[in-house]
Amino acid sequence: MAKENKNIYAGTGHRKSSIARVKLIPGKGKISVNGRDVDDYFTNKILIMDLCQPLDVTNTREVFDVVADVRGGGLTGQAGAIRLGITRALLEYDSTTPTDSENSYRKVLKSKGFITRDSRKKERKKPGLKKARRAPQFSKR
Repeated sequence: MAKENKNIYAGTGHRKSSIARVKLIPGKGKISVNGRDVDDYFTNKILIMDLCQPLDVTNTREVFDVVADVRGGGLTGQAGAIRLGITRALLEYDSTTPTDSENSYRKVLKSKGFITRDSRKKERKKPGLKKARRAPQFSKR
C-alpha cells in the first residue's frame, strides 16, 4: 500500500455544470489545470485572476502548488469550480486554527464570499419558446 502524504490538502468545487478536484501541495506557487499550465489552459487573464483570488486573499500564492482536475462546462464555470475547490482546500489546511480567531482563513474567505457555492445553473428550455424565456417574434399581420 502506498504511503499517503499528509501535506496534501484537497477540495472539490462545483460551478454551473463544472466539477473540479483541487489539491494544494506545498511548493512555489505553480498552478496546473488538467496537466497543463494555467496560462495555457485559460487564455483569459481575468479567469486566472478569478481562480487565484482565495490564494491572494490568504497570502498563500507562493506557498502552495495547485493541481486541479476539472471536467464539464465552459471555461468560466471551470474557473469558478477551481476557485471553490481552492477555497475548500485552504479551509482544510487551516482546520486547526479556531474559526473565531481574527486571522483564520475561514473568516477572511467568508467575508469575501468565496465559501458559498454559486448554485445558479442554466434554466431549461420551455415548449413553444426559442430558449428558456425567449418567445418567438410576434407578428400582428
